[in-house]
Amino acid sequence: MAQLWGGRFTKETDQLVYDFNASISFDKKLLPQDIAGSIAHADMLGKQGIITCQEKESIISGLRSILKDVESGALIVDETKEDVHSFVEAELIQRIGDAGKKLHTGRSRNDQVALDMRLYTREKVTLIDGLVKELLLAIHKVMEENLHTYMPGFTHLQKAQPTTLAHHFGAYFEMFKRDRSRLQDIYERMNYCPLGAGALAGTTYPLDREYTAQLLGFAGPTLNSMDSVSDRDYLIEFLAALSTMMMHLSRFSEEIIIWNSNEYQFVEIDDAYSTGSSIMPQKKNPDIAELVRGKTGRVYGALMSLLTTMKGIPLAYNKDMQEDKELSFDAMDTAADCLTLFTGMISTMKFRTDVMARSAVNGFTNATDAADYLVNKGVPFRDAHGIIGRLVLYCIDKDTSIDALSLEELQSISEIFQEDIYEAISLKTCVEKRLTLGAPGAEAMEKVLEINRKYLELES
Repeated sequence: MAQLWGGRFTKETDQLVYDFNASISFDKKLLPQDIAGSIAHADMLGKQGIITCQEKESIISGLRSILKDVESGALIVDETKEDVHSFVEAELIQRIGDAGKKLHTGRSRNDQVALDMRLYTREKVTLIDGLVKELLLAIHKVMEENLHTYMPGFTHLQKAQPTTLAHHFGAYFEMFKRDRSRLQDIYERMNYCPLGAGALAGTTYPLDREYTAQLLGFAGPTLNSMDSVSDRDYLIEFLAALSTMMMHLSRFSEEIIIWNSNEYQFVEIDDAYSTGSSIMPQKKNPDIAELVRGKTGRVYGALMSLLTTMKGIPLAYNKDMQEDKELSFDAMDTAADCLTLFTGMISTMKFRTDVMARSAVNGFTNATDAADYLVNKGVPFRDAHGIIGRLVLYCIDKDTSIDALSLEELQSISEIFQEDIYEAISLKTCVEKRLTLGAPGAEAMEKVLEINRKYLELES
């Protein structure tokens, strides 16, 4: 089996070695990027007079025909070839003859694959960024519609203080907004073109790297040829950003799973995003949320795999770096699928606002406000804390809530309580009087929603 590098060798590679070394089974995914990079390279070779104008046009036409045929299904990628680069070049030579043999002038597979992976990753960064924006739009819609949907806020999974559904979802809005910021940083940092770096030391041909970078939409060429072919920082950064994003999705999924449980019943997941049981007819399972939570580990695994692969590699290119693809492709696809499905799930989910409000009342989430009531009446905070603690114990013993007690019962604990206590500890008062920016009060939340609207309008 003839290889691009076969001239140095006097015997065929062992088939098992060949199969182990080959990457075409997964790097065929890079075919559109490989052809885009080759078209730009051929264009530049023609511009520089390294190949003739006729050869350039023949090469570009041949490359475009290959892409068209693969996309239409008329041409199937030959997986007996070592990699996608070998396949494209062999197919090109078969179609246009000797002119195809000149395509690789001034180029190594090292800078070729570095370009392909960078182009592919850049596209995925843009795709994921768009999907995160769609999720933010869905979250923002829930926030706008639930400014006055009262619910318990939690610490340690214990009911703590009352908040609103808008405020709770707003926390995730901030998380995913940070995720977009990380993606945009990565795009800017990675957007430099390695083509022209050669194997590791550039080339003696008069390449115009600035021109090639411009053709491919990069900010410019990379500035060190050794780093150009051995850098995978951008991919590690992307996998790290995806891991953080998946962690946010997993936390959100965990809450939805809890809220969907019989004990909480805060939400009802749409039938389209649920499944049943093969044996228990009453079951409606939150499988999408559970799978998102589970698939987070796959993305973490890709990040740890690549970090481990890269940690001991000397300059410049080494074959280990072929391991940057399979798990990375999987992580990118997994993250995209999770974002799409999760957005659909929360967009169709119904919120049991009555159950949420009842849960907030029954969970003593207004206890802090009751203590503040006493403080405002002149009771030292530490004493007020103790009074309300005894009041909570009384309620637990009576299986009731603070606001359901009679004034006589309240005054049996402390004579300071007056009729105005009921207004002071109502859910509405507890939430709406919290007006500092970032708090759940409607006035504060309206300011945040306006900031969010401007962000969503400005961010492409």
